[in-house]
Amino acid sequence: MALYGLIAGIQGNREALSAALEALERHGADRVVCLGDVVGYNADPEECVALVRSHCASAIAGNDDLIGVRQLDFRGCSTKAEYSLRRTRRALSPESRAWLAALPAVRILQEGVVLMHGGVRDVEQPMASAGHIRENARLLREDFPGARLCFFGHGHEQKVYRVDGNEAEELPGDRHSLEENQLYFVSPGSVDASRKRGPRLAQCALFDSFDRTIDFLRVPYDSAATEAKAIVFGFRINPLTDRLYTLRRRTASAARRIGERLTRAAHTGR
Repeated sequence: MALYGLIAGIQGNREALSAALEALERHGADRVVCLGDVVGYNADPEECVALVRSHCASAIAGNDDLIGVRQLDFRGCSTKAEYSLRRTRRALSPESRAWLAALPAVRILQEGVVLMHGGVRDVEQPMASAGHIRENARLLREDFPGARLCFFGHGHEQKVYRVDGNEAEELPGDRHSLEENQLYFVSPGSVDASRKRGPRLAQCALFDSFDRTIDFLRVPYDSAATEAKAIVFGFRINPLTDRLYTLRRRTASAARRIGERLTRAAHTGR
């Protein structure tokens, strides 16, 4: 039994990651677990990889980590995300790329507790609604029959869902006591807050595996420094380049659709 610190969605934001790790240490976390997206939209991918490697007992791969090491393409990315992730690809060292590429998609934290980034069978799928949770609860029961708790990292917000049969209910509040005979899906939120409106707070969580409690934490960080570095080191797209990227993406999408129609026509003779 242990007090686990849970982090996800770091996105190359060293200031936010440092603030979250310090907060978890202050609250007495025995071990820290990373649920993916170590790298992404901000200017310190190398530093964040080093911090996760030195501070986290275990980690899993996020979709942006896999894009960063070229195991996934940019198909599901926005223009701004693609631009930043292309810069991340260039910034990563061979050692960091090898470490990220070796991360598993799923880990068992302890008996009955599963770690994953997105969906049970799709690292790119965000679990952003009760409907997503219901479907993934079904898959979780098939793949991990004894699981009673699933931590996921592609949620971007701090959420607790309780699954009862085929129903999923979102539970309000910052502290939760988990019942033994229920299935829960929990997102610790996103360490990086650079894409959010309002106060820039690094989100993380504590899981007491003895008492089966979840506590959500939110801590301030130097977001101005994060944004300044992202601009200086080329992780933020300018308006002209944004328009060019958007035009290229639309052209490529139209070309794919035309190709698919031509292929169907060739097969059907029409």
